[in-house]
Amino acid sequence: MSSPNLPTSLLLNGREFSYDAITQAPDPHASLNGYEAKVLELVRQWRTGAQEFGLRTSGSTGQPQLIILKRRQLAASAARTGDYFDLGPGDRALVCLNCDFIGGKMMVVRGLERNMHLTIVEPHADPFEEVPAEAEFDFAAFVPLQLRAVLAAGRAARLNKMRAILVGGAGVEPSLLAEIQQLTVPVYLTYGMTETASHMALRRLNGPDASAHYRVLPGLHLGQDERGCLTVRGDVTDDELIVTNDRIQLLDKHTFDWLGRVDFVINSGGVKVQAEKVELVLEVALAELGHSRRAFVAGRPDERLGQAVTAYVEGPPLPATAEQTLLNLLAERLDKYEIPKAFCYISAFQTTASGKLDRAASLRAVGAPTEAR
Repeated sequence: MSSPNLPTSLLLNGREFSYDAITQAPDPHASLNGYEAKVLELVRQWRTGAQEFGLRTSGSTGQPQLIILKRRQLAASAARTGDYFDLGPGDRALVCLNCDFIGGKMMVVRGLERNMHLTIVEPHADPFEEVPAEAEFDFAAFVPLQLRAVLAAGRAARLNKMRAILVGGAGVEPSLLAEIQQLTVPVYLTYGMTETASHMALRRLNGPDASAHYRVLPGLHLGQDERGCLTVRGDVTDDELIVTNDRIQLLDKHTFDWLGRVDFVINSGGVKVQAEKVELVLEVALAELGHSRRAFVAGRPDERLGQAVTAYVEGPPLPATAEQTLLNLLAERLDKYEIPKAFCYISAFQTTASGKLDRAASLRAVGAPTEAR
């Protein structure tokens, strides 16, 4: 850890706010925008000992819900991450995730709990555009879109000065995973949710310790229900059993592979097709053909099959020859029941407030049924 240099203030959108001032009544002349006011209120609540915090789920797999987490759950999560990455007094954290959601909130809480220097910026595609060129950080968390933008801007050297980087909130596409390999700083893909107070498992994406498997953080207990879905219990869940809708392969009591959402299973002709598996192959094939685009897979009602595997691709339709070449590639790499029966094109996918792909809203936008996925 860095030598102790306890912070007495934080930076928010380039402005310094002292912790003493934050804990007092809000200054009506502070000229805060809405986001700044919410961040400072979170800091005030934490520093004044609030015991409960309302958080909204991201809404990527259903309607956003308001849930209440206890202070001890957030503190336990912060301690576990801080211990894992040896974060402590004087270390510097860049907070560029949306603090309305658990990922951004926990970055703030980690900084406060571990006496780190906090530089907070509103969510932006390339957060480094919002901080001084000379600013250096030890720890940061990004969504994939941000990490891609930072790398595209040629900022790998700044990232490599960090101790660790977290990436989460959405899947890491194969093209981004390839770019991450240029980095020497350890990059970890996170697995978690609002109900587990942010990430509860990590997967190293680069370097000699890169892994194809998620490893749960120490002290948390994994299991599976009768559907093969992950269950977890520990201090971050307030010792309640959380039952997820994520199908996993449990390799041992600490390690698992994520297979996909149980509610994204398509029943096609009696064969269960995991949509996320098909999506990964589809994204790789599109990239290989020079048509890198977002895509997802869902089931459409079909009289013969019940549900027909259908690929929804963002952007204008591919030329017929390109689509046939794509279909040929998929046929080489997927089982026959997994091959999309049709391609549907959507001009622009819908996203949730936290920036995740909203499949249901994207389907509704083109009049496709959303109950058969």
